[in-house]
Amino acid sequence: MTTVCASVLGRSLSSLRLEVISRLPAAPRRAPPLLFLHGSWHGAWCWAENFLDYFSANGFAAYALSFRGHCGSDGRERLRFTRIRDFVADVAAVVEMLPGPPILVGHSMGGFVAQKYLEGRSLPGAALVASAPPSGLLGSFFQLVRSDPVAALKSAATLSLWPVVADIDRARALFFSPSMPREQATQYCARLQDDAYFAYLDCLALDLVKVARISTPMLVTGGALDAVVRPDLVAATARAYGVEPVMFETMAHDMMLERDWRKLADAILAWTETLEGVAPQNKSSRNISAGGEAKSALRMTAAS
Repeated sequence: MTTVCASVLGRSLSSLRLEVISRLPAAPRRAPPLLFLHGSWHGAWCWAENFLDYFSANGFAAYALSFRGHCGSDGRERLRFTRIRDFVADVAAVVEMLPGPPILVGHSMGGFVAQKYLEGRSLPGAALVASAPPSGLLGSFFQLVRSDPVAALKSAATLSLWPVVADIDRARALFFSPSMPREQATQYCARLQDDAYFAYLDCLALDLVKVARISTPMLVTGGALDAVVRPDLVAATARAYGVEPVMFETMAHDMMLERDWRKLADAILAWTETLEGVAPQNKSSRNISAGGEAKSALRMTAAS
């Protein structure tokens, strides 16, 4: 347990416990740490399944944050009213306690949070994984209304995102490709939770990304089978940052949990090695076992 007292975004502060899962390398390379940000309905656990061990084995200090109201972090009682700016404050608080400015890796809503954090800030790099585009998810919202109007109505009536994923069969279809083993996908879907309705409204239209204020190098990736962030939205995000999207033909939305997750991890690793400040790693030392592991709840100051 660590206490960090810091001003976050100049807002009024209160004590907030944020869960951070970390994997530390046995043979560290000279490189920034990695900070992984999860999407809606998920938590840091989704990165701990595969990615933290993979990147620590390749020389990176790897950290995954559970945003406030998720998994082991405080704030569940106010989750439905939490905004994207609050999740940005969580990122700011964790960045302050890392050993150096990190490379961000953000999935879905976490990718949107990463982009908002980078407005007016510069980091070594940011990888967007099936990320909500900077222009918002309004098109995806209308798609949801058409495909499941009952769930959309329940969600609006209760100010809750849970109705969208309450049915495990529907959640499995939303997040995973047909090749994903049914039992494994069901186990992951059973770990989903409700999420911040007002943050979702921010992603739709209320607090969109100011791309002109972002200068951090970007990697944009997506899945060809994604039913949540469609390939055309991934392409739009890539255009916004002047890069080519890296698409994976066999993957759906939860790319970090899919059977082919290693293809994505390999692509992100190769991209990090093009960034300034990332030293090459001796090939003979790759894929070694991670030498350190810690799951900790970090007591830090964040905006309420």
